[in-house]
Amino acid sequence: MEGLGIVFALAGAILAALVAGIGSAIGVGMAGEAAAGVVTDDPSKFSKVLILQLLPGTQGIYGLLIAFITLTQIGVLGGSSDMSLEKGLLYFAACMPMAVVGYFSAVRQAKASLASISLVSKKPDQFGKAMIFPAMVETYAILALLISILAIMGITPLAI
Repeated sequence: MEGLGIVFALAGAILAALVAGIGSAIGVGMAGEAAAGVVTDDPSKFSKVLILQLLPGTQGIYGLLIAFITLTQIGVLGGSSDMSLEKGLLYFAACMPMAVVGYFSAVRQAKASLASISLVSKKPDQFGKAMIFPAMVETYAILALLISILAIMGITPLAI
């Protein structure tokens, strides 16, 4: 059982970056396909559809941030890496909101971005309104980011 704490903590950090990153890659890819179709018809809409394409990419950044914070807190990035199994499991659990919500919100945000890209292709003057739809999905990724950060920071001072 010795050494399993760090294994679980590392697994949580890796999953936060990996799963949220996969969701973002899927989302940005989906939106990119739609954006390319719009730009084929009207190259002047490039900047508007590019912004809508990039929105699902933020979850991957958030997952990377959670991984970095976790690695810093557990001592992997310059310190001791001894920890109890209980503490390692807590770190694992603290990373899961960003991993799970990051994946699903990126994919769902991509679908909202697809609809918004379609809107912009037909009515470019409605770009501001079109941005709101995928931005609303972003709210849940930010909430997952916050809960993971708060959980990670709450584990560090525990004496277990």
